[in-house]
Amino acid sequence: MPTAHHFQADHLRALTHRIFTAVDTPDHIAAVVAEILVNANLTGHDSHGVLRIPAYLNQIQKGNLDPAAEPEVIKETANTLLIDAQQGFGHYTSYQAMTLAIEKARQAAVCCVSFKNTTHIGRLGEYAEMAARAGCIGFITTGGGRRDGGGVVPFGGARGALGTNPMAVGVPTGDDVPYVLDFATSIVAEGKLQVARSKNVDVPEGYIVDKAGNPSTKTADFYEGGYLLPVGGHKGYALSLMICLLGGLNGTFNPENGMMQGQFMQVINVAAFTPLETYQQHVRAFLDGIKTIPPAPGFEAVIAPGDLEHRTRAKRLIEGIDLPAAIYEQLQEAAKRLNVSFPLEG
Repeated sequence: MPTAHHFQADHLRALTHRIFTAVDTPDHIAAVVAEILVNANLTGHDSHGVLRIPAYLNQIQKGNLDPAAEPEVIKETANTLLIDAQQGFGHYTSYQAMTLAIEKARQAAVCCVSFKNTTHIGRLGEYAEMAARAGCIGFITTGGGRRDGGGVVPFGGARGALGTNPMAVGVPTGDDVPYVLDFATSIVAEGKLQVARSKNVDVPEGYIVDKAGNPSTKTADFYEGGYLLPVGGHKGYALSLMICLLGGLNGTFNPENGMMQGQFMQVINVAAFTPLETYQQHVRAFLDGIKTIPPAPGFEAVIAPGDLEHRTRAKRLIEGIDLPAAIYEQLQEAAKRLNVSFPLEG
């Protein structure tokens, strides 16, 4: 049995679209979700790509995700939006929200967005890139925490209380390689553990602890009650809390378990402060200047956030995307169950 299966992006996009329309997802929503998932694979973030499809199907089956739900703006001002995602696809909600936020920022310089009733939104860098390509700076966070449980331990804590709580920032550069910061405030996104598990490989030391708090490199220890660690110790922990507090702008809070969670976006129209073209030229010159620093031993070069994703995308658009055998089999089984044609590899 092969350890990986090779697909072109178009094949995966078409398969993903067919799978979601087979579970009553409207065509326009399925198209957006498929595009965003495969984009994650193309940029090298396989943890947020088609690997997630079985989990979404399970959520739909359980009634926790409404595949046909349309997000609704329930409150707005000239530069704010409060959106009810209505338990629909988080990818579609976030795409729609970012589109609206860019439009508002062009009129009012800045737009902030808060969300109720969201589901998993996928790779945050997708929406940061949307803002950057529109000549704006985009800032996106999502996550939460509660005192009675979570997958990430707070700094100095003995059990989990926080989510992976990622954040992303996109800045325009005037070319095809915007600055895109995108990382979890845990030392690694939980999806990276899913990828490691699908390949049956260990994770590096310092990523996880088992349910007793002992350091481990075995993904099984995490999925049997273990926890992720925050990135950068107390600094990552503090950032994680900040993301919870921004999420709380949606007005929801559960005092019984101390839960605060939510999604937040901010879009800044660069042209409201300084000429866009000049700013982009300065950003590119600044980043290129940083990258002229000689590399340290063990490194090939200094790069900027967004560079690696751009290179990986260019490579995978030509060479295709490899799926681990475990993920391939899950998708094949889902397609068979839903009577969806499965593309040939290539």
